[in-house]
Amino acid sequence: MSNRTTVTEFLLLGFSDVQELQILHFMVFLVIYLAALIGNLLIITVVVLDHHLHTPMYFFLMNLSILDIGSISVTVPKSMANSLMNIRSISYSGCVAQVFLFVFFVSADLAFLTVMAYDRYVAICQPLHYERVINRRACVQMAAGVWISVFLYSTFHTGITFAVSFCGGNMVDQFFCEIPLLLKLACSDTYLSETWAIAFSVCLASSCFVLIIVSYVHIFTMVLRIPAEQGRHKALSTCLPHLTVVSLFFCTANFAYSHPTSSSTSTLDLVVAVLYSVLPAVMNPIIYSMRNKEIKAALRKLIARMLSTKN
Repeated sequence: MSNRTTVTEFLLLGFSDVQELQILHFMVFLVIYLAALIGNLLIITVVVLDHHLHTPMYFFLMNLSILDIGSISVTVPKSMANSLMNIRSISYSGCVAQVFLFVFFVSADLAFLTVMAYDRYVAICQPLHYERVINRRACVQMAAGVWISVFLYSTFHTGITFAVSFCGGNMVDQFFCEIPLLLKLACSDTYLSETWAIAFSVCLASSCFVLIIVSYVHIFTMVLRIPAEQGRHKALSTCLPHLTVVSLFFCTANFAYSHPTSSSTSTLDLVVAVLYSVLPAVMNPIIYSMRNKEIKAALRKLIARMLSTKN
């Protein structure tokens, strides 16, 4: 227990010790962060203001945008501040908060991607039952279920992570408090319980992935049966953006957590961490807005309304 109480802060990995490169890192992350904020805030705004987008699919997309803003805000601002002030430290409580919030937002992100896959499955494979199955009450219940369950899961996961004694130093070889790298600092007597927690997490994530794949197997099977080419194009235009986002999320996160943790973080590990923790929040609004005619139309109306107000 004494080893644990002596850890009052952790040291995060810096992108460089050269001041010019630190400033470059700050500027790059600032551009990425602003792009994520603006893109996701635009989606939230158009979904709220445009009554044509008050449908289950866009309700879930709005929740996804809220989660993207939250997830990127957990890691990027702290990393930017460290580079700007030429420091590497994060307090013990700050690391706890970062782990909890990151697990919360990423888990909720995955849960909503699964719910969105189910929404598309019912819409395309069972269109006659869509309004009965995916109604307003069901949407609110599913959303509330996701938020409550991931809160409990994040609390459980964070509690187990920081119940350990840290006896391997305080250097976290990543630009944020990543759980596998925190485990490297833990004593072996409590390592097993956290390993089981991660195994449980992998099972949950794999279950979500399987549900998404099964949903899309049924979706594409049904789409291929649609005789009209326009009908197939419309169905695919609502599914391909979601499938792209799912693939991006799973590929990068799976690589980050499935390969063995080395003694030192490589450039590849750092790049992959950026890809799965930062890039989805930037890419999601781009992917959805570029492939979705309704979002683009709502954005044009919003911009035109703002310009007419100024004039």
